[in-house]
Amino acid sequence: MPNADKRFVADVMLGRLARWLRLLGCDVVYDRDGEDSALLAKALADKRVLLTADCELAQRAKSSGYLVCAEGTEKQLREVVCRFEIEPKLYGDRCAECNGLVTEVPRESVVGEVPKYTFLTHKKFFRCENCQRVFWEGSHRELAEEDLNRILTTND
Repeated sequence: MPNADKRFVADVMLGRLARWLRLLGCDVVYDRDGEDSALLAKALADKRVLLTADCELAQRAKSSGYLVCAEGTEKQLREVVCRFEIEPKLYGDRCAECNGLVTEVPRESVVGEVPKYTFLTHKKFFRCENCQRVFWEGSHRELAEEDLNRILTTND
């Protein structure tokens, strides 16, 4: 995946941005309870960029950090996609919730885990290797793609 080499740690103020970046295939560590020093240590240890909205934390991180200046998730997403040259395409290979890898699984393996109608009307299912959530392509993906297109083409 083209964005798989984009590795970040997001601070507590950037949870929604982290979810969007994961949908774009980026590897984003996010801990809503993470202390600044632990986030910076994680970024340094794993050679990730620390995304932060905190000026002081960005200064401490030096070249390992990036201060996200925009306010609001949509503007932040535009800023980070542009700055880090992230391909604006939904890949679905990362779990938006936990950052785990999502892989296709046999259809039979999700019996009882998805609504019966969904099981009967879909052929492909995917599971997060970390949190075990089950996914399938449905209207939610089309809506997310429309949102992404709108977000990245808006100039406000």
